Amino acid sequence: MGKITAAITAVGKYVPDYTLTNKELETLVETNDEWIFTRTGIKERRILKDADKGTSYLAIKAAQDLIAKRNIDPKEIDMVIIGTATPDMNVASTAVYVATKIGAVNAFGYDLQAACSSFLYAMSTASAYIESGRYKKVLVVGADKMSSIVDYTDRATCIIFGDGAGAALFEPNEEGLGLQDEYLRSDGIGREFLRIEAGGSLNPTSQETLDARQHFIKQEGKTVFKYAVSNMADASEKILERNNLTNDDIDWLAPHQANLRIIEATARRVKLGMDKVMVNIQNYGNTTSATLPLLLADYEDKLKKGDNIVFAAFGGGFTWGAIYLKWAYDSK
Repeated sequence: MGKITAAITAVGKYVPDYTLTNKELETLVETNDEWIFTRTGIKERRILKDADKGTSYLAIKAAQDLIAKRNIDPKEIDMVIIGTATPDMNVASTAVYVATKIGAVNAFGYDLQAACSSFLYAMSTASAYIESGRYKKVLVVGADKMSSIVDYTDRATCIIFGDGAGAALFEPNEEGLGLQDEYLRSDGIGREFLRIEAGGSLNPTSQETLDARQHFIKQEGKTVFKYAVSNMADASEKILERNNLTNDDIDWLAPHQANLRIIEATARRVKLGMDKVMVNIQNYGNTTSATLPLLLADYEDKLKKGDNIVFAAFGGGFTWGAIYLKWAYDSK
């Protein structure tokens, strides 16, 4: 028997119906379509308007899309990991609820929170479980209802984020496909620059924190941009060097969709033309934990068995890294 690697064998997605355009944002804050697009690459983002629906709704829909496309029995799923920065509630894991609702009655699950790097870190976690030989099917979902923590009077953040979910199924592979290498890092300096100030144990919810609007996401854009560009590019370069890969060996770069300028800068550092870079930020904005699996779902019909894909992400905290994966199936 050959070495077991963890391969992605199916993907799924869900984005809400409601589209928040740059034009509509002009009515909420002092901005305009050209200003937003030239600085971020975003034209529109999807918003889950239903007040009674949370991140679990997005995750369930994405998981159900994957299950239907792959035609698998949810009872075969061993584990569910939800990468998210916006769980339905504290204490009770969103992943546990999602597993129950999709019929994965034999699975255990938990949430993984690493901001925009959540799905990247979850890929590593799922792969380790698969490679151990203990589990055969691990479902990873990246999902965030960012509209639940965005202040729509704050121009610095409300133009960036959207809601959505993407899912990927990891299974054992003996052909040498799947996850090949990872380079994951973090630095606690970042929690000062991208954060929600209240609602945690350090600064619990009070009338004062509510009045001060401290339960919305805030970021120092220039600082985050600087760290994101350097660290995503460094991690991608490191992965290429460690695996003796050149830019010609890479079929696709799948970068976190935070800002088109960051994506382009990362591509330049690893000397890849934009024709090899997955980009859908124009349609969804930054969906945080969902950006990477949404890329896979949107580009699935372009992917071929054996394709070399480099994933790169950067998130609050700071968290960042890159993963090298060989695609395991032809979708057509």
